[in-house]
Amino acid sequence: MKNIILSLIIILTTLGAYAQKEINTNQDSKDLPEIYFDKTTHDFGKIKYMGDGTCEFAFKNTGKEPLLLTNVRASCGCTTPTWPKEPIKKGKKGTITVKYNTRIIGNFTKSIRVYSNAKSSPVTLKITGTVQKPEETNQ
Repeated sequence: MKNIILSLIIILTTLGAYAQKEINTNQDSKDLPEIYFDKTTHDFGKIKYMGDGTCEFAFKNTGKEPLLLTNVRASCGCTTPTWPKEPIKKGKKGTITVKYNTRIIGNFTKSIRVYSNAKSSPVTLKITGTVQKPEETNQ
């Protein structure tokens, strides 16, 4: 039993090293897609409690091949990103929508990591702002 487990560990380690090498090799290709964001930071300023905590990050595929966003992850569960699942052809645009939970009062700074098949993957987006206390919104 120990031999089987040891063999599986060796195989998985070897495959993991090969996969990492393949990713690094692809990063050098001039034909890979490239993701360009109009902006990478959004400051909400002051937001009303339970107000609209939604913003958009527009991007363009400036590379030669189709761009595929493989994952978009927020730094915590209070931030929810949505993104296009279909490939973005060269020269075409897309949008990542980010929604912050405005039921959490106070200052916030959150990051969103965008993973793709682009040369510059991952890209980090950032949102900041302050959710006001309910009594502050009437002033």
